[in-house]
Amino acid sequence: MSDDVRARPLSLTVHEMPRPETALDETGRRTRRGRWLMLMVMLACAAPVLASYLTYHLIRPQARTNHGVLIDPMRELPPAAALPLQDLQGRAVDPRSLKDQWLLVVVADGDCDAACERLLYAQRQLRESLGREKERLDRVWFVTGEAPPRAALLPALEGAQVLRVPREALGRWLRPAEGQPLSAHLYVVDPMGQWMMRFPAEFEPAKAKRDLDRLLRASSSWDREGRDPAIVGDGAAR
Repeated sequence: MSDDVRARPLSLTVHEMPRPETALDETGRRTRRGRWLMLMVMLACAAPVLASYLTYHLIRPQARTNHGVLIDPMRELPPAAALPLQDLQGRAVDPRSLKDQWLLVVVADGDCDAACERLLYAQRQLRESLGREKERLDRVWFVTGEAPPRAALLPALEGAQVLRVPREALGRWLRPAEGQPLSAHLYVVDPMGQWMMRFPAEFEPAKAKRDLDRLLRASSSWDREGRDPAIVGDGAAR
């Protein structure tokens, strides 16, 4: 070995160990990232509820211009045990099958007097006036008496859902204005199954249409026409 090599000082390379605070910072970053991911998942799950809440409250700043009365708090669609529905053939219908569509509801006995006929006509006309948005709103007639709908009415009911329900059970969900019978109004139910608006007994069709336009416009980002086929297949009358 040469003298030059012997003369060189011996050097050792020491790799620095990771500092505890660096490891803690990395752990903290991972924890924060996990929390953000969990929050995003929770928001995605809560989106339908938030959307319904926002739809309801988007028109609150202009509440004085609403023709319909906003129901506060909104009233959730009851389960089958509390709201036993049947189609005209006597088959049970799951109330959940009414969800996923806006509903415009008439309540009347099957014999359907002149006031009932006017409401059914207005219900049909209001839906048609919505143009291409009409497929997002369904007509529903809750028949509360024992009499079947008169045969003369059946052509006008094409495309509507006609369901028989005990008046007492329906009255625990829908409520008329003070001093009015349950059959005096058109009721609006949102796609979540929440009763959220009631039109006056003597409503103005143009103003009622404006309210419906506003509701459909406010919900256009999350509501689409059609229902869950699995639930509809359980026995909804179409």
